[in-house]
Amino acid sequence: MALPRLLARALHRVASAAAPAAPDFSSFVTRTNTCGELRSAHVGQKVTLYGWVQYQRQGLFLVLRDFQGLTQIIIPQDEAHSHVKELLSNAPVESVVRVTGIVSPRPLGQENPKMPTGDIEVKAETAEILNSCKKLPFEIKDFIKKSEALRMQYRYLDLRSFQLQSNLRLRSQMVMRMREYLCNLHGFVDVETPTLFKRTPGGAKEFLVPSREAGKFYSLPQSPQQFKQLLMVGGLDRYFQVARCYRDEGSRPDRQPEFTQIMDISDVLRGSHIHFVQNALSYPHGSIKAICIPQGVRYLTNKDLESLKESAKSQFNQEIMQIIRRPDGRLKSLLTKFLGEKEQSELIRALNMQEDDVVLLAAGEHKQVCSALGALRLFSANLLEAAGLALRDPTAFHFLWVVDFPLFLPKAKNPTELESAHHPFTAPHPSDASLLYSDPTKVRSQHYDLVLNGNEVGGGSIRIHSAEQQRFVLEKVLKEDSEVLSHLIEALEFGAPPHGGIALGLDRLISLIVDAPSIRDVIAFPKSFRGRDLMGNAPDYVTPEELEPYHIQVSWPLEEKEAKKN
Repeated sequence: MALPRLLARALHRVASAAAPAAPDFSSFVTRTNTCGELRSAHVGQKVTLYGWVQYQRQGLFLVLRDFQGLTQIIIPQDEAHSHVKELLSNAPVESVVRVTGIVSPRPLGQENPKMPTGDIEVKAETAEILNSCKKLPFEIKDFIKKSEALRMQYRYLDLRSFQLQSNLRLRSQMVMRMREYLCNLHGFVDVETPTLFKRTPGGAKEFLVPSREAGKFYSLPQSPQQFKQLLMVGGLDRYFQVARCYRDEGSRPDRQPEFTQIMDISDVLRGSHIHFVQNALSYPHGSIKAICIPQGVRYLTNKDLESLKESAKSQFNQEIMQIIRRPDGRLKSLLTKFLGEKEQSELIRALNMQEDDVVLLAAGEHKQVCSALGALRLFSANLLEAAGLALRDPTAFHFLWVVDFPLFLPKAKNPTELESAHHPFTAPHPSDASLLYSDPTKVRSQHYDLVLNGNEVGGGSIRIHSAEQQRFVLEKVLKEDSEVLSHLIEALEFGAPPHGGIALGLDRLISLIVDAPSIRDVIAFPKSFRGRDLMGNAPDYVTPEELEPYHIQVSWPLEEKEAKKN
């Protein structure tokens, strides 16, 4: 596909472009330097620093911290500066302090090679406590473990950590480089699209925003999908934006990289007399698949294996059978009593089983089996790495494209009806266009996903540019009311050019680059797993009086009713 190839080349160009000149962090402010930039070359200079008190030791010195680093401040001991000594010696940790002093070399043997500023110190002459800090809910140190809930409740404190500072600054730099690349080198136009719009059929659930017109609501866009297409119709053929997208869905755990393949062994076991195997193969899309965990016996305990099987049962209602190859070459499994020597040999060969390998086997409906084993593959990788086996290099970036998705999928609640696999605006594959009108279940889409280290970081598609075809997809295939999208269909009738696009998940991409355990570590003010803002306690209740202009009545929860009474 042309678009995926162009995007891959663009990402390479952005990553390999020359770094910009170092910024001036002390412009527009009264400090002379930051706490991370002083070196031996600054010795003898009078400087003014602002920062938080990292720690203080016995009234002799303190360490001042800002976003760029740490500087050791020597507290004066002479009588002439007694007020400075008293002020700095009694400053609580994390108080904001201004210090003016002379940069001096540290005494011989007292240098700290672990600090970029470890060759110097600043001898304080004047100081001011700009704001004192009360007792902290946790220490502002990266190595101090805090619960995620506590971190999110006091996010403004968590943001002071070097790790989050680094993550957010890298995010800012990446967005700037993207803008420079797209606008300056390739003539793209940055256009901001509306946040308040109307409901889009299909796709993710949307947040509703009440209006003052009775019964009418705005919808927060799950993506600027329709506006992308309308801009193309309007002649802005190279458009982009860093868009806010809203989806009223529960959070999902971050996807993890793959570590081994799922293998189909249906043919190997087809002739066996194992009941669950024959039962699985009787499904219209029945299959038997397995994953092999190399050296699994050496790294996984019985408890680990049981947890893998329990995970498949609880998440996917899928039974798992384990097979172990002993050092003597024989198989250890409940299956072996149903398999002859020839069948066991074929199974070993098909799975390429070596000594101490563990195989997890699943039989049943194809999609369910693949989903369960896919999850177990990642779970197994986590267990092996926790046991000390290095499987994935966090510094390596491996990209791939996923293409040839189906255009439609059966609805989960009603398999006789269809829904869009991507969204209702995705164009069918040119080779399958005729099938759209005869057998839409066999139509491939022009949808593509970009994957980095097993994680989806972007997705897009070539769009339908024919009003007639768009109306057919909505009305005849998806059974949707096309009037909801009449503005888009009408726009397609006015000479809409062929067009397509892609959206990169910026949060996910940055989290992979910095090896963050969660995308919440690269967002300044994230929501919790349940979608709550623990810092501001949102969402929150509003009074009936505030709801009145929006013509909304609410069935209040019991605890809110009690609160109103009291």
